[in-house]
Amino acid sequence: MRQKRAPLLVICAAALVATGARASQPSSKPEPAEKKKEVLFEAPPPPFSEGIFPCMECHKDQKDRTRRELGFHEEQQSVFDHDAEHRWCLDCHDYENRDVLRLASGATVPFTESYRLCGQCHGDKFRDWRAGVHGRRVGSWDGAKTYLLCVSCHNPHSPAFKGVKEIVVDGKTTVAPTLEKLRPEPRPLRPEELRSVKPKRALEGIR
Repeated sequence: MRQKRAPLLVICAAALVATGARASQPSSKPEPAEKKKEVLFEAPPPPFSEGIFPCMECHKDQKDRTRRELGFHEEQQSVFDHDAEHRWCLDCHDYENRDVLRLASGATVPFTESYRLCGQCHGDKFRDWRAGVHGRRVGSWDGAKTYLLCVSCHNPHSPAFKGVKEIVVDGKTTVAPTLEKLRPEPRPLRPEELRSVKPKRALEGIR
């Protein structure tokens, strides 16, 4: 019996040694992937109203954070319809420096990167804008591109699309959103509707 147990003991000892060797080796966990840097897009400056920028020329002494009816900027307040019940100026404009915008994280971005601010709430539209299927961009299909900003077509204070008009900024022609509401064209008729409409029109023509 003792002779039979000896090989078994040798096998068990070898297994324990192998297990210990594996345990002593450092774990080969994959290194965490580096966080990708946010890709920035070239875009022209937003179509500011004349004489309105830089904002700090007027706001340098204004230190009131209270949500209230504005005593100035009536032109914005009169049309404001950007989730009016919940949105407030300082949700988007930085309190300390009104010449930049403020993200939900507290980071500030220039107006030329306002798409980063809009993309926080409108992620699906931001995705389509980056892909070139929402909004407008110019440039090479496989190279450098220039994107129009969200605010080139949407008034940030009343963003429902109402149309655009051409304006000149710094001697260059660009577009800016209008506040006149568009009247949509009637939808096209479906094929089955066309089949039912034609005989009726033909009969009306005979009469």
